[in-house]
Amino acid sequence: QVQLVESGGGLVQAGGSLRLTCAASGMRVSDNPMGWYRQTPGKRRELVAIMLSEHMTNYVDSVKGRFTISRDAAKNTVYLQMNSLKPEDTGVYSCYGLDGTQPYWGQGTQVTVSS
Repeated sequence: QVQLVESGGGLVQAGGSLRLTCAASGMRVSDNPMGWYRQTPGKRRELVAIMLSEHMTNYVDSVKGRFTISRDAAKNTVYLQMNSLKPEDTGVYSCYGLDGTQPYWGQGTQVTVSS
């Protein structure tokens, strides 16, 4: 059974930083595409960052240069380092993993950026 558990969200002022953590079980983060989705009020859920392989990552334009996705194979964990946060980054961030053709999401962690 695959489980993705996020942590690290919270309230931060604009310009600040947070690091989100996704602890995976039932699937290997080093063997599968992993990413982070964001759900903001009034908007569709969007894929913020994805790691297809160790050296192949992609980001939505609005976070390029500010967010970095990474993984620790030994800990079977994926991270999202978020710097220079803006109020529009506020939302629920969910970890995503693709095991073969089966997608999985975590429950999400709230990130609130105050102006």
